[in-house]
Amino acid sequence: MKPIGKIYTDLPDKFGVPRQSGLVKDLTGKIVFEPEYSVKEAFEGIEEFSHLWILWEFSENVREKFSPTVRPPKLNGNKRKGVFATRSPFRANPIGLSCVKLEKIEYTKDKGTILYVSGIDMKNETPIYDIKPYITYTDSHPEAIQGFAENYKDYEIEVVFPEHLLDIIPSEKQAGIIGILKQDPRPAYQNDPDRIYGVKYMNFDVHFRVENHILTVIKIDTI
Repeated sequence: MKPIGKIYTDLPDKFGVPRQSGLVKDLTGKIVFEPEYSVKEAFEGIEEFSHLWILWEFSENVREKFSPTVRPPKLNGNKRKGVFATRSPFRANPIGLSCVKLEKIEYTKDKGTILYVSGIDMKNETPIYDIKPYITYTDSHPEAIQGFAENYKDYEIEVVFPEHLLDIIPSEKQAGIIGILKQDPRPAYQNDPDRIYGVKYMNFDVHFRVENHILTVIKIDTI
């Protein structure tokens, strides 16, 4: 297999990337294709679908040795589950699967077809392997049993983002960073209220700390 293109997002690092697609609906990205795949004919009819499946590469999570068990973050990092019973990025093959919303299609002279999508969970310049339409009557199963993930489907923490700091972020991008912070990007096993963390978003480094399930933004640096 070889990548057919890359997705460009506001997330330069993997730290802070949502753990699942669709959790932060305001996070957007654009998919730019290699010349041989960007021809308009390859996308004929794609505008008839509202959502797409994206197959992509965990490009920064490649391991030489296979581990049959992993520590899911939502289990506080201290319980192991079989890798095939989780969505951990540390897999036998570094393949990611995301369901995103198709926002817009653009046909350009210099870069060919570009897809604009939202609800992404991929860092900037993630390699893309394939795209397929999402179909509700086959892909949606509301009655499905979700194992330990059921307990965390509505998980969010409170975010305190002082207005003078939030105003540093462009207004159209503010909902994206707030959504990231609500998902609590910290490693599950770290719970030091005095520790300061940083999430890179666009060309900003957003510093925060968490205490009593409340995340407070304390500083923003320009990268």
